Amino acid sequence: MYQQAVLAVTDPATFGVVQGAIDQAFSAARVQQFFKSLQSGGLRVRDFEKVLTSGLLGAATEAEYAKLDNSDQGQIREHYLASLEKVDGELRDKFFKLYAYY
Repeated sequence: MYQQAVLAVTDPATFGVVQGAIDQAFSAARVQQFFKSLQSGGLRVRDFEKVLTSGLLGAATEAEYAKLDNSDQGQIREHYLASLEKVDGELRDKFFKLYAYY
């Protein structure tokens, strides 16, 4: 069975800010609005870099993310991708085009 290696976070404070912005965007109360914003911006949910630079994760999140080292950035990307896969199936179906690879 595959087990992901646990890496130590080098900047916990900044990491927490960025992780919190992602958690807030994918919270049950806000995820539908987040998806509507992605849809109106013509963005795909899996395109983390474009979502980040669009400001949809918060105005300061891109700058905070840039402060992180490569290891922490990789863990943030993994957290983002794991969060989008946890979205309720019904909502994912509703916003199918955001998840599509074409």
